[in-house]
This record gives sequence, C-alpha cells and structure tokens, in this order.
Amino acid sequence: MSNHEPNQDVQEPGVFVDEFSHCFTGECRVNVLQILFKINQVIADNADLTTLVSITLDGMRQQMRMQRGAMMLYDRHSDAIFIHDSFGLTEEERGRGIYAPGEGITGKVVQSGKPVIIPRLLEHPDFLDRTRAHRGRKQDKLAFFCVPIIMARKVLGTICAERVYMNQRLLKQDAELLSMVASLIAPAVELYLIESVDKVRLEAENRRLKNELKQRFRPTNIIGNSKPMQEVYSLIHKVAATKATVLLLGESGVGKELVASALHYNSPAADGPFIKANCAALPEALAESELFGHEKGAFTSAIATHKGYFEQASGGTIFLDEVGELSLANQAKLLRVLQERTFERVGGSRPVKVDVRIVAATNRDLAEMVADGSFREDLFYRLNVFPITIPPLRERGSDVITLADHFVTTFAAETGKPIHRISTPAINMLMSYHWPGNVRELENVIERAVILAEEGVIHGYDLPPSLQLPVEAGASSSLSLEERIAAVEQEMIVEALKAANGKIGEAAAALGLTRRMMGVRMERHGLHYKTFRNAGPRTRK
Repeated sequence: MSNHEPNQDVQEPGVFVDEFSHCFTGECRVNVLQILFKINQVIADNADLTTLVSITLDGMRQQMRMQRGAMMLYDRHSDAIFIHDSFGLTEEERGRGIYAPGEGITGKVVQSGKPVIIPRLLEHPDFLDRTRAHRGRKQDKLAFFCVPIIMARKVLGTICAERVYMNQRLLKQDAELLSMVASLIAPAVELYLIESVDKVRLEAENRRLKNELKQRFRPTNIIGNSKPMQEVYSLIHKVAATKATVLLLGESGVGKELVASALHYNSPAADGPFIKANCAALPEALAESELFGHEKGAFTSAIATHKGYFEQASGGTIFLDEVGELSLANQAKLLRVLQERTFERVGGSRPVKVDVRIVAATNRDLAEMVADGSFREDLFYRLNVFPITIPPLRERGSDVITLADHFVTTFAAETGKPIHRISTPAINMLMSYHWPGNVRELENVIERAVILAEEGVIHGYDLPPSLQLPVEAGASSSLSLEERIAAVEQEMIVEALKAANGKIGEAAAALGLTRRMMGVRMERHGLHYKTFRNAGPRTRK
C-alpha cells in the first residue's frame, strides 16, 4: 500500500486514504483487511472455493454493509452467466439471475472484462432487474458495482454488490477492494469450473426451472376465493399427497392444467418431472409412439430409440389432457399402464416399468361416451378414482373481478402501461357476461383492454363488442350524442365519488367543479353521496 500521509488528498487504485485514517464516513475500511487476511489463509491451505466465497460474501455484508451481493460464474459451454452464491436474494430471485455475455450490466462486465460502477442503479439503461429483487421499490440512491474475475485474460465470473453510498469516493474504493479479492480467488474459481462445469450448469438450470415452476404453479397462485373454488382447493389439498389417479373435469378454459400442476408441485414427487401430453394434438399414427416411445428401427423414420411421455414422466407426474380424444386402441394400451405400470415401446418386446402419477383431464362427458361405445368402460373407472370438477367462470361470482385485476396487473407490467383501475361500468359488464370461454376468454379480453386503455383506466368501451351493454356500445349504439355525453358524465361523477369516499367537496375538486354544480349534476343523475361512503375505488395491489 502507499505511504501517503493521512492529510493528503491523493488517491490511487487500492489506496483508501481518508477512510482508513479518519473514518469520517463512520465506516472504517481498515476492518476489511481481515477479509484479505482470511482469503490468503484459505488459499495457502487448500484454495477451497466454497470457503473463499463464504468469506467474501460475509465480509461484503458485515464489514462493507452491502445490501445485496453475488458471485456469478460464467459457463463458456452454455454461454450463460449465473449466480453461484449470494446474500440479500431469495432462492427464487437467485434462480432467475441468468444472463448472456453482453446482456445487462453483468453481461457487459463479462464481455468486456472491465469493472462497472453505477452511482444510480435504477436509472441505468442497462439495468434489467432479471432477478426481480427491485420490483416495486424506489431506492433512487442505490448504487451498484460489478468487477470481473479474470485468470489468464479469461473472464471466469463476477463479484457484484449494491448499497446506498453517501460518499462516492467510498463507492470507488469498495469496487477496487473487491477487484483485489477477485484477483486473489481467480485460480480457485478456474479450478472449480474445470472440475465441476457440467455439475454447475445442470444445478443452475435445475434451480432456475424449479423455482420458476413452483412460483407459477403453487396453489396459492390459483386465483379466486369463491365457494366453488374453495371446494376445489380442499380436494387438491386432500389428494396431492397421495399417488391416486385424478380425473379433472370441466369446460374448456377453466384451468385444468393449472390444477394438474398444483397437484404435482404439492405432491411427494414434486422434485420429479411434470410431463404434459395433449391427447387431442397426437396424430393417430404417432400417438402410441409419443406416449410409450419406440425402439430404433421400429419404423422407417425411427433412427434412434425414443422415450415416450410415460417414460419421461417416471418418478413424477404425467398430465393427459383431453384424454377423451384417444382412440380405442390407444385407450387399451393406456389401461394396461394404469393397471400394471408397465408397457412396451413400439417395436420392442422388453417391458418398461414406470413409477408415475397420472392426472387426466377432459371437457367431454366420459360417462356418455362409455354409453355410446366411444370410450372404454374399464378405462373410465380406472381414471375416475378421484374426480375434481373445475367450475365454469360464470359460477364463480366475484372471482371474475379478482381474475380481471390479476390479468390487468400482468399485462400492464408486460406492456409498461400504468393501468390503475377498472371503471364501474366495465366491472358491471364483466360481471354480467356469461363467459363461454371461461378464464382463458377473460384473459384474452383483459389483454385487449389493456392495449386499448388510456389514462390509466379500463372503460366499458375498451371491452370487446360481445361484452358491450347498450349504454356502452359506442358507434353501434342508437344513443344520441347528448345521451352518450350524459352517460360519460355519470361515469366520471360515480368514479370521483367512489375515490373520495362520498365526500362531495373532494369529488367536485377532482372534477374541476364547484360544490354547488356537483350537487346539481348528482341530482340530475339520481346520485346520493351516502351510496359511496366506504365504497372506495377498485384498485389493484
């Protein structure tokens, strides 16, 4: 280190003058010397990367007061940069932190081999928030820096950290310190990647996929609190822990695949595969091969042995969607699997045994199909061990609005549009519609409405013509211009009163009216302030 006197203001890389001597920031960087000392001890003993990473991250969190920190490794075989270890991130957030060289801030550090210091992270154009750790937060002063881990001019990974800095010189010095740490541990990182590259890659991908699937398909993410859905949740809870075959019944678009996923990811086989097979999409000539696999040379195009869906699902769950579309011949083969858990691949003679949980689904009346001979009776009884009927959306009451709010949040985030609420007339239209396409149709309707909506509100006229009430029918309506203006005025007054909790003066101010004019217009439309007390606007959280 340098021999500069404490009162000199000269600053060179790796020289921490004022912080070491005076600690005027309240953070004595002399304490970080123990990080370097411990790292050197480990390197001298065995160069174990796990211990080195632990020392580094603990020092960043405790001595350097970082809010988040991560060590990322670069796998050249898959061209992926992923989080090896971290603090301040959940397991789900870590699983999402995967980048390509040049992608985002971390990717640019790997690509260039040069450190990056960013005083205002959330304002930086390269900040992707891939982990989603910053979603909904407004830490405008959060700084970020990322330094490369380099060995023989090859970038092996990065060390990244973030926190709020009141002193920009301290930010630069912390980045320089971690650059020194990166240089010290680089040989251990290179050795680890050489010895464990396949394991590292597979573990990172496995963690990412599992976290993504658990987040998406856990039962708490099945939207709706209506009584019919509460009954479905109760059945899922009771049967998920067993290996019983489940038959999901219900109209198209009610969410049978979502329920099947919830059954799998809350079962003892949650760590096993979840394989989806759409029976309606399997051509008759290929259905047997796709479900049960084939041996090499079984037919002209069989140039290699192929494992079918059942074999792929062994140790987990297979979801047979639209099972009523299978031919009678394939129904017979499916029956054998249900009875014996064995089958032969096409062109093979050796029995293949599988340990698999079967969840089937259909929107057809299987009992009626049994009666007319298009579905095997014995297969029906094998599948119908534990039936769960998913209710249509029209029977789920206020779940329509709960789901609509959820989809508005999702599509508003995707499109970057600040949609704040759904207007009262639009809510009435959503609640009055019969939803023949169920949740899938509602999702499509809301996606369209978000695209059309302006000023942060979804109005009735943003919904498709099939949902339009006469007063909202727009150009197709027979209403006169004056009647349409009156309808819009009434909607605006209603929304203002709801937002103001029935306070006339506050609502009038929001609309740019005097209290007297507000009273006149309320009387014209037959509105009373008491109706809106404790009503409040319907907003999304």
